[in-house]
Amino acid sequence: MLFWLSLVPFVTSWVGENHFAALPLACYGFILFMSSSAYFILAKCLANNNEALRVALGKDRKGKLSSLLYLTGIGVSLLAPMAGFAIYVAVAMMWFIPDRRFERR
Repeated sequence: MLFWLSLVPFVTSWVGENHFAALPLACYGFILFMSSSAYFILAKCLANNNEALRVALGKDRKGKLSSLLYLTGIGVSLLAPMAGFAIYVAVAMMWFIPDRRFERR
């Protein structure tokens, strides 16, 4: 997970230098998708060893939806770069809403 997160500054700079061109935005989405996939794998591995965490995670709809939106954003950014960027921003805004799953447990 840390590997994919370490690439975020590089692709962010690339997107900025190329003024939101299609290929850099698609690569940005790919890095975000791989980071979310790594998070999903990490959460599942941790939940296998901790019953309370498994219950708190539940079906992890928010994490799965994020990955799906990142994949959608990759495809959309190749056709309409600003629409793809809007999808990435929507995922970020979705995570600003506090996740109550852990507070309840």
